[in-house]
Amino acid sequence: MVAALIAGSLFTKQLLWTPISAINMTDIVSNQFKMSNASFAGTDTNGEPFKIKATSARQEYDNPNIIFLENLSGVITRNTNGEKTIENISSKSGQYNRKKKTITLIGNVKIDSSNGDKVRTNELVIKL
Repeated sequence: MVAALIAGSLFTKQLLWTPISAINMTDIVSNQFKMSNASFAGTDTNGEPFKIKATSARQEYDNPNIIFLENLSGVITRNTNGEKTIENISSKSGQYNRKKKTITLIGNVKIDSSNGDKVRTNELVIKL
C-alpha cells in the first residue's frame, strides 16, 4: 500500500514537502488546545448558572487557567436582593479566567438585562 502511494506520487511528479523552516513552532506551542464552537457552563460564587459560547476558544500551554475566546455570547443569571436578573452578553473576544472566576469581554461589548438595563462598552470584567 505504501509503495503504491509513493509510486503514484512519483508518476504524477507532485511531491508535497513542508520545509521545517515553514512551520511556526511558536504558534504550535502557544496554541496547544484549540476548540471550535466551544461552550462553557457552570455556576458563579452564589450558585447562579452561567453559559458562554464562542466560535473558537484556545488555551496556551504555559497558561492553562486562561481561555481565550472569539465571538462570544452567553447568559449570566444574577441574584441581587432576592431578585433574579438574566443578562445576555456578547463581545468580539474575551478571556475566561478559570482560577479567578472572571470573564473579561473585549471589543463591541453588549449586555442586555432582563430588567431593561443595557451596557455598551469596549471592555468589561464580570466576576462570577
